[in-house]
Amino acid sequence: MQVLKNLFQVGGDINGITFDLQDALWNDGNSYILKTAEGLIMFDCGCGDTMEQIFENMRYWDLSPGDIRYCVLTHPHYDHAGGAHILKKRGVKLVAIGETADAVASGDERCCGYLYHKIFTPATVDQLVKDGEKLSLLGVEIEVMHLPGHSMGCTAFLFEWTGKKLVISGDVIGTLLVGDFGWDGSIDFDKKIYTESLRRFAKVDSDIMLPGHGMIYFHKPRWRVEQALNSALMQWR
Repeated sequence: MQVLKNLFQVGGDINGITFDLQDALWNDGNSYILKTAEGLIMFDCGCGDTMEQIFENMRYWDLSPGDIRYCVLTHPHYDHAGGAHILKKRGVKLVAIGETADAVASGDERCCGYLYHKIFTPATVDQLVKDGEKLSLLGVEIEVMHLPGHSMGCTAFLFEWTGKKLVISGDVIGTLLVGDFGWDGSIDFDKKIYTESLRRFAKVDSDIMLPGHGMIYFHKPRWRVEQALNSALMQWR
């Protein structure tokens, strides 16, 4: 579906945009495509088993999968980065923070294949980014914000588009109507570190927050982050 002009959500099983296994939700995180004059930027790429569905969704909007130049990963979990190796073989450059890059390259338990009864296929990240970095991809300036806790590689990416400030938040914030936090079964889940990440994220204003699962936040996303911080302070101290 089109979110804004030239910004699309092309994957995500909670929304029914993609579909992995019968009665299985959370297998495929949200994937987004940003169309620029120089090509396409993808944010997260799903589990891999739905990649052809993602490509078909793209073609509906006249977006060629062959035009994907970069895939930016919010964290290494299977449902968000499992398809990275497929894109890599197609010549797409993978972008991630060091902690995510290390996990994706090893394909170890930090990628959580055990949760889905699948094996994560490793892939080498092409471009490492750091917290606070202003990344330029295809003419778009993207701010990197490392927010570990759900996993040590959790990263949000902020940029302006059509006059609005957007944030790709991955699983830093829990899915609406399900919970305030990302899944807590990861090998490197850490409540204390997560709380500090929420404290930092709660100071950020944005117009639209595009999460790792479920519906997009079009109205006062900061309120949702503050809600999650409040829950963390109440439950985890």
